[in-house]
Amino acid sequence: MENPFVYVVDDEPGIALLCNRLLTRAGYKVITETNPRKAIEYLKENKINLLLVDIRMPEVDGFEVIQHAQRLQPDAAVLIMTGHGTVETAIRALRQGVDGLIMKPFSQGNELIEAVKLALADSQTKRDAARTQALRPLFSVTEALLSETRREPLLDLIVSAICGHIQCAQAACYQQDVDAKTYSLLVSRGFTSSKNHVDMISQLGESSTPLMINADGPGNAALRSHLSTLGLGAVILTPVIRPNLRMVLFAARAVGEPPFRESDLEMFQILARQSIAALENARLYAEQLDYVRKVEESQKALLQAEKMAAAGRLSASIAHEVNNPLQAVQNCLHLAGREDLPEEKRKEYFDLARTELERLMLTVRRMLDFYRPGASALETVDLAEMLQYIIALMSKQLNESKVNVLVDFPVQTPTINAVGSQMQQVFINLILNAADAMPEGGQLHISARTSNEGVEMLFQDNGKGIPKEKQANIFEPFFSTKDGGTGLGLTVSYNIITAHGGILELLPERSPGACFRIFLPTGG
Repeated sequence: MENPFVYVVDDEPGIALLCNRLLTRAGYKVITETNPRKAIEYLKENKINLLLVDIRMPEVDGFEVIQHAQRLQPDAAVLIMTGHGTVETAIRALRQGVDGLIMKPFSQGNELIEAVKLALADSQTKRDAARTQALRPLFSVTEALLSETRREPLLDLIVSAICGHIQCAQAACYQQDVDAKTYSLLVSRGFTSSKNHVDMISQLGESSTPLMINADGPGNAALRSHLSTLGLGAVILTPVIRPNLRMVLFAARAVGEPPFRESDLEMFQILARQSIAALENARLYAEQLDYVRKVEESQKALLQAEKMAAAGRLSASIAHEVNNPLQAVQNCLHLAGREDLPEEKRKEYFDLARTELERLMLTVRRMLDFYRPGASALETVDLAEMLQYIIALMSKQLNESKVNVLVDFPVQTPTINAVGSQMQQVFINLILNAADAMPEGGQLHISARTSNEGVEMLFQDNGKGIPKEKQANIFEPFFSTKDGGTGLGLTVSYNIITAHGGILELLPERSPGACFRIFLPTGG
């Protein structure tokens, strides 16, 4: 503490002058007073660090001055001096919380200096101990504040913490509107907000400095008049100024309750900082939750878009597959309707029409199996047969893309237990990706081999391949190596194969082009 302010009160002018000279020489700021009534009035308007007061004075004794000083300035140290030291005097001094006692006359000048130093140190030790004791519960309060991520319950927690730790019956949070220069009550405890409350809070203006006002203490007279109007004895106002958060935290005690001390102000500032952190945490959590919700909605939309894109990419092949038997049926019925046609020939045309209709029904049924949502029953799947069907379904599109598909399967067709429609989706995705990777045409080689554990399939194209820097990300959602791609085809395929207990991976060492490996266990 630099140049502590010592206020000397003694009715003997000689003693007051001596204290002034000794303490000033030691580097203290000193003011003396011989009239104890004037001393009490001085304490109402001026802040001091230590009160050095004589015990025996006419009209008003030193203990009464001490009583007023502890009410007006509870953080000031108190050192009494007396020429009539008794046990009773010492006991009374201890009960009143005095920080030191010195006997008059002073035998040496440094005796007074040492007594002042010890009194200031003892007062500081008491304040530190009280602060430490008060800080211990803050750990649980901080944990409670930071664990609450909802704004409204968090505001209730904040005012409850203020009432509990500042030991006040009234607390509130006000929201500041900078543009309109107005304050709105967010939450309060122990009182109903009024215009007088808002007027008092408005005195802070743009200040970021906390304000402590005691009705009987030093400070702004206009603010003390607000306290009188509201029937309050003390109030602390702490502004909270952040780029996206402007608030005022309010704590008050009624008339007759103890005034606020510096330790209360310090505790309130700590609570304010913890409250700011908790409110910011709640805001960020809410923003993150909203962001996750939007991402989930976007994922759903993109998944739907991927399904629609897959349907669009297959539409030409499906139309071709459906149109051919329809045209054959139409031609057969037209020919069978000729009157000059022999009965045997007519029967042949009807049989052909029936065959084409069955082929059409099978195609439609497989399409329904592929697109029907929730179809997840396991079945025995002949991979070679399924692959041939998909290649036939996509033949028109593959021919137009000049993509030649070579299938190399073992003589004994491998079968697995799987969801057939999902396996179709994986094969279609890999075949279409290979075709997209060969815009000028090329060759896709699909091979398979069996083992005791399962079936391994390789999809090898001779396109431009996947750059090394992108290979690690190809199975991530929304990552695509082609323009206009949704980046979900490989992700969906990977999830399907994984759900079947299998493996879908890129073999980077196989070139030219890209080579995808599928491993599926025979047990499903």
